[in-house]
Amino acid sequence: MTVAGSAMMGSFLNLSSPKNIAKVQVCGHLWVYASRYPPDWDCTPILEQVFSDFSYAGIEGVELMERNLRHPDIVEQTMGFIEKYKVPVTGTSYSGDMWKRGEHTKILEDVALVLERLHKLGGHTLGITVGNAGRKKTEGELDAQADLLKKIMKVCDNNKVQPNIHNHTFEVIDDMHDLKGILERIPDIKLGPDLNWLVRGGVDPVWFIKNYGHRMVYMHIRDQNADGKWTEAVGEGVMDFPAIAKALKEINYNGRAAIELAFEGPPVNEVRESWKKSRAHVKEVFGW
Repeated sequence: MTVAGSAMMGSFLNLSSPKNIAKVQVCGHLWVYASRYPPDWDCTPILEQVFSDFSYAGIEGVELMERNLRHPDIVEQTMGFIEKYKVPVTGTSYSGDMWKRGEHTKILEDVALVLERLHKLGGHTLGITVGNAGRKKTEGELDAQADLLKKIMKVCDNNKVQPNIHNHTFEVIDDMHDLKGILERIPDIKLGPDLNWLVRGGVDPVWFIKNYGHRMVYMHIRDQNADGKWTEAVGEGVMDFPAIAKALKEINYNGRAAIELAFEGPPVNEVRESWKKSRAHVKEVFGW
């Protein structure tokens, strides 16, 4: 990397560092692009579009997926997009069947690789999905899950990355059996809830924030219609974002937020316009 490139990289590290954020930084998760590439969900071939769309829409950071970071040339490639579009990488999501003790060695080795590359890109957050058993996990499986999470937390610490538990529905159904199992075993672990998955799992986001907001360092924001289907943009549906914003203000939330778009059918509008509309709604309602 050139001296100029190194200096620019330093500026992006400062931009994405939580200690330098005066307000909640509004990022974007790239799922809506990854969803075009089943079954592996690897949108690396169109990663430049992600950065271009986010720059256009005023999204302040990119949350990657672990699949992107497994590519050997991802650091060099992504650094080029960061410099071109002036949008930093802020973190990545990561999913694995952590309740299966036999998977631990493979997952931990993969996490180490992913986090090493994330660190080189200046990312600081890891949203962890622990894997869906399709049923309530046993106490032994919850123990195994927690054992691996503790090891991942150490790898995160070595790479200056903040881990957080990111939920879908399976963690919060059955009276939050899975999530409570994690918190009972790792009381100091942080949370990065997906507010819409909370709703779909039967949990009121306002209640969740009031009870668990002190653990929150991250969140995903998405909207849905009254029929339960996702909207193309945040602000087009029935999610009670004003109430959520009020609850976050009451706890003085100062983590990060990521808009995550998801389409349940062919979109009517260009995705970059949905990002722009979503970003404007978040600014209007949350003040970020």
